[in-house]
Amino acid sequence: MSLHIELEAVPLESDTDGVVRVGKTRVTLDTIVYAFQEGLSAEEISEQYPAVPLGIVYSTIGYYLTHQSLVQSYLVSREDAAHSTRVKNETRISLPGIRARLLARRQKSG
Repeated sequence: MSLHIELEAVPLESDTDGVVRVGKTRVTLDTIVYAFQEGLSAEEISEQYPAVPLGIVYSTIGYYLTHQSLVQSYLVSREDAAHSTRVKNETRISLPGIRARLLARRQKSG
């Protein structure tokens, strides 16, 4: 008996915001890659994110290992976007002002 080998698509999909998600889950490529880079095994990652089956974790890690420079560029662009959003929000919203208002509200209700 011979083994029929079929090519399977990589289980990654980009959502409308350009965020790459793993399979049909809300788990991002970033999450799996960072966990792997921190030394977690595929089994540990699958246990930590039960929505992602072990085989899909292995496929995602395989994709990362095969396309490291492309994935690293994507991760850097995501980090840059997150930083930009954080800076924009901090300039729009006075964090010390929010803290003072919340503390005042707590004192009134308590």
